[in-house]
Amino acid sequence: MMFKCKTVLVTGASSGIGKAQAELFLEHGACVVGVDKQDAKICHVNYTHIQADVTCVEQVNQLPTSIDILVNSAGILDDYLPSDSTSLELWKKIIDTNVTSMFLVTNHLLPSMLERQSGIIVNMASIAGLLAGGGGAAYTASKHAVVGYTKQLAYDYAAKGIRINALAPGAIKTAMTAKDFAGDGALAKWVAEQTPLKRWGEPIEIAQATLFLAGEQASFMHGQVLVLDGGWSLS
Repeated sequence: MMFKCKTVLVTGASSGIGKAQAELFLEHGACVVGVDKQDAKICHVNYTHIQADVTCVEQVNQLPTSIDILVNSAGILDDYLPSDSTSLELWKKIIDTNVTSMFLVTNHLLPSMLERQSGIIVNMASIAGLLAGGGGAAYTASKHAVVGYTKQLAYDYAAKGIRINALAPGAIKTAMTAKDFAGDGALAKWVAEQTPLKRWGEPIEIAQATLFLAGEQASFMHGQVLVLDGGWSLS
């Protein structure tokens, strides 16, 4: 119950990693506010769901501000498209969902955190934020932006009582990556083979790392990107 009396806001809480994060915080005593464009997929006495689009400033401004821990997990993929196959519409959609939403939600909560001189933010980056090949042009650009944004946030606010770090997952089995398992699952098999651990990761493994970054064990970590990729980025 290490997060008892803590209120956590998780974006992208209706599926995949975001849902796993919300559920694990609940297991450890937190009150969780889940935000997603989809309906609630969690039923728990300490869970509150807000159906909202975090790329829309008007909807973000309606979110609560008395939050101890912010987990920015909302995000989408881009089908691994190179730049010349990426439309401007898709580029804007990826950047808005993966980066601008994070900026909007973070800025919505920062005044309250700064007033209390206390707060924790965990951003969802990716191994695609550290190297090429983990996504297409738009996705890779967006996750590199998340890494840079995380570092600058930590630089600006660490001395003001706010701790900001990021997670960089590799290949994780979620609804968002279901296409990789389509048909004979050749792409999913190839990804597993290219991963030193020889398997895909599970959302719960990312959720467990999230609780570490949000806990007191990580009190001296600021502006870091925690890689969880089964060794993918070693080569």
